[in-house]
Amino acid sequence: MQTLLRVFYPPQCLTCQELVEVEAALCGACWRDTAFINGATCSKCGVPLPGEIEEDARVTLHCDDCMRVARPWGRGAAAFLYTGNGRRLVMALKHGDRTELAKPAAGWMAQRVPALPADTVIVPVPLHWLRYVKRRYNQAALLARAVARETGCTYLPDALLRPHATKPLDGHTREARFATLQDAIRPHPKRGLALAGRQVLLVDDVMTSGATLAAATEAALQAGADHVDVLVLARVAKDV
Repeated sequence: MQTLLRVFYPPQCLTCQELVEVEAALCGACWRDTAFINGATCSKCGVPLPGEIEEDARVTLHCDDCMRVARPWGRGAAAFLYTGNGRRLVMALKHGDRTELAKPAAGWMAQRVPALPADTVIVPVPLHWLRYVKRRYNQAALLARAVARETGCTYLPDALLRPHATKPLDGHTREARFATLQDAIRPHPKRGLALAGRQVLLVDDVMTSGATLAAATEAALQAGADHVDVLVLARVAKDV
């Protein structure tokens, strides 16, 4: 049956629908146009850094932004840069109802984090309910659930909440983003208790200034989390 299905519905590229050899894959052209991150990276935000230093979990490197801006989380990582085909993949997941992209995306994301402690819980950045009703799903939650499956960690979908709707942050300065998101994310009064004493991996689709992840980290720490790291699908970055 599987062979018959492949005859009539052969695997297609996730982005351009060109034929590929396996399911949930990118064709060669789309792969080359996706700026996957590897090598030396900032240990706080995952942005690529210049140089030939081989990636090593024991090495701590910081980009200029992370040396200027205090990050409340521990380590941060991203699968690819928010440019070219990477941006198209994020937009398709976030606004194009391409929810099936979460599974391959989680595979790329999981490769960017070292082996996680057994007690790690995977928590998505929450979405305000009005935006959830409009979009019908939280793309961060889809990614977090898929990452939990990839890593074998516990998935906690509603440990954090967003009680107030915030205005879109596109085009805002770093300072405006942080001001808008101050106290915008809080631990759930009941389900947030599950974070106490735990290792937390926060998951989101994109990191720009880091304001959203900072607010979510502060909420997790307020709930008693022992340690918080962050993982995103794409990182907005200056030319590197």
